[in-house]
Amino acid sequence: MSSQIWETRPLEIWGKAKELRARWQRSIDESAAAPGSLLAHGNAGEIDWSVGFDSLNIVEDNPHGAMLASLSDEYARKCRLASETRGWGRELCGYVNNCWGSMFLGYQLDGSGFPMRDMSVPFPDVCDQHTKRGQQCMDYSPIPRWGGDCTMYLGPYDPDREKALVEHKVQCTLGAINDIERIFGKEFDDEKLVKGLGARPQMEKYGLEITRLMARTPAPLSSKELYSFFTIGMLTKVDPDEALGFWKALRDETKWRADNRIAAVGNERYRMMEAHPPAWHYLKFYRYLEKYGAVCIGSQYTHTMSGPLELKEDGTLGPRTKNAPPPDRPVRTREDALRRIFSTDARGPQVYKIDEYIRPRSISEFATGMGVNGAIMPLWRCGVGCTLTRKEQALQLNGIGISVLHYEGSQPGDRTDMDERRFLDQIDVWMEGQGFGKLED
Repeated sequence: MSSQIWETRPLEIWGKAKELRARWQRSIDESAAAPGSLLAHGNAGEIDWSVGFDSLNIVEDNPHGAMLASLSDEYARKCRLASETRGWGRELCGYVNNCWGSMFLGYQLDGSGFPMRDMSVPFPDVCDQHTKRGQQCMDYSPIPRWGGDCTMYLGPYDPDREKALVEHKVQCTLGAINDIERIFGKEFDDEKLVKGLGARPQMEKYGLEITRLMARTPAPLSSKELYSFFTIGMLTKVDPDEALGFWKALRDETKWRADNRIAAVGNERYRMMEAHPPAWHYLKFYRYLEKYGAVCIGSQYTHTMSGPLELKEDGTLGPRTKNAPPPDRPVRTREDALRRIFSTDARGPQVYKIDEYIRPRSISEFATGMGVNGAIMPLWRCGVGCTLTRKEQALQLNGIGISVLHYEGSQPGDRTDMDERRFLDQIDVWMEGQGFGKLED
C-alpha cells in the first residue's frame, strides 16, 4: 500500500475465532438432529440458558442474519422475499427476515435443511423489532415462546424503582425456567448458572483492555476484526471457559501489537468511528476508506464486551459508574444468581437508553476517549433502536469538532434500499471536504 508508515501483520487469533464460529454453526445442525436435544431461538437478555440446560443450544438471529447478508446477497434476498410474501414487511429488521425466510424456504445457504427451533425466548430490548422476533418461528412450527421484558425508565436513578424492576425481571425469568422444565422434562442446573457468573465480568475486563489499547496510534485492530470477534461468548454461544480463554488470547495479542506498533491500517492518518452495525453486505467500504489512510476503530456496539463505558478524569475510557453495585452476599441459589445478574442496572441495555447520559452524551465521551477525527453514522429505515437519537448524537459530535457523515439504507441485514455507489461518493466528498485526498486509487 502506498504511503506505508506502520508495519502490518495478520492476526494469529484468526484461526481460533474461525474454529469457534464454525463449531457453533455445526452445533446448531447437530442440536436440531440429535434426539433429546433442544434448539432455542433467541437469548433471554443476560441469561445464557444453555449453561443451565445441558441439552439446549441457542441461536440468536442477529449473527445468523448478518452472516447471510454478508455471504450471499442472492440467497438473503430470497429469504427476505419469502418473509415478505407471508406478510412480514421491510419495516421489520433484516436480520429477522433473513433468518426466518430461510425457514420458510426450508433450506439453508449450503442447501441443507433448516434446523427447526423447539422454543423461542427472544432477546428483550428497547429496539421495538425484538418484541416480534420469534413470532415467525412460533406461528410456523408451532412452538412455545417466552417474551422477556426490557424494563427501563428515564431520568435520575431511583433505588426503590430499581429494586422493583430487578424483582420483576427475576420473577419473569424464574417463570420461564420453570415452564421449560415442565414442558420439556429438562432439569435446570443451578450450580452451573452460579459457576458461570464469574466468566462474563472477566471477559469484560479483557474487552476493556482491548478498547483502551485501540485508542493508541496506530490502532492495533480495526472494526473489521472486531465484528468477527465481539459475539464470541455472547450471541455466539461457546463454553464459558473457552470464551474466556479466547478473550484473554485476543487481549494478549492486541497488547503485543500495540506495544510494537503493529497497525490494522498501515497508512493510518485519520481515525473514525461508527454507531451500531454497518451494512453487512458492503463491508468493503472499510477498504475504500483505507485509500484515504482512514481506520475505523469501531463503535460502542463493537466494544460491547467492554461493558458500558464513560470518560474518566485521566481522559481514558473506563467502566461506567454503576448506580447500584451487586449485593455483597453469597450466591447459592437460582434466585441469588438471577438477582446478581440483574442488579447492576435493571433498566435495560445501556446503549439504547434515552436519558441525558447514555444518549447522546456517551457517544461524545467514547469519541473523545478513542481520539477520533470523524464518524460515519447510518440512518436505517427500520430497526428503530439502531437509529434512535442519531441526529442528536451527530450534533454532540459536531460540538466537539468531530465531522459526521450520514448514509441511508434499509437495515444492516437488508441491502434493498441502499445505494452503494452514492455511499462511496459521499465518502469522497466527506474526506476531501476535510482536506484528505486518496493516497492510492
